[in-house]
Amino acid sequence: LPRIPNAVMIYQAAIDENFPVAEPTQVARLRSGDPAALAEAVGLYQHRLYRYFLRLVRDRATADDLFQQTWLHVVRQIHRYDAARSFDTWLFAIAHNAAMDLLRRRPGESLEDHEFSLPEHAPDALSTVLAGERAAILAAALTELPALYREALTLRFEEGMKLEEIAEVTHAPLSTVKSRVRRGLEAMKQKLCK
Repeated sequence: LPRIPNAVMIYQAAIDENFPVAEPTQVARLRSGDPAALAEAVGLYQHRLYRYFLRLVRDRATADDLFQQTWLHVVRQIHRYDAARSFDTWLFAIAHNAAMDLLRRRPGESLEDHEFSLPEHAPDALSTVLAGERAAILAAALTELPALYREALTLRFEEGMKLEEIAEVTHAPLSTVKSRVRRGLEAMKQKLCK
């Protein structure tokens, strides 16, 4: 598998909005067991997937393991991929499952929001966050959120996924995804305004 990107490449990917996506022919080649197709797919998604894992687990070695585990699962389960679905959504659903399994077993990791007390009404958090700070400051604040908020914000704003796609990836109701994004933004705003 290709080498995991360094921090500069990850931050570059974080600001790149032209996300490459797997083509149907690439998926067909993956299904046929073509090793070159796997290398291309890994190269196509490595920045996005690795960044997603880093946001969730906050540890490079663990992100590396999850990255490898996800691609192994893709190779083993590509026959189950439904071409009517987005490959991105299918891939990130696999990544989500791997990350959440790990985080549930991690002592002291908060997946839920019961530790967070946020005000019920707050000004437009998205405008405040987007207008405010640079990527490094946001990334630092993001690491302090519970995993479910980190995931929702990463998928929405860094991966550019629609709320419905996030719901499919995370196997959560759309209303829950909306709440996680809103509350995550509110928590980010509180952290940045301190």
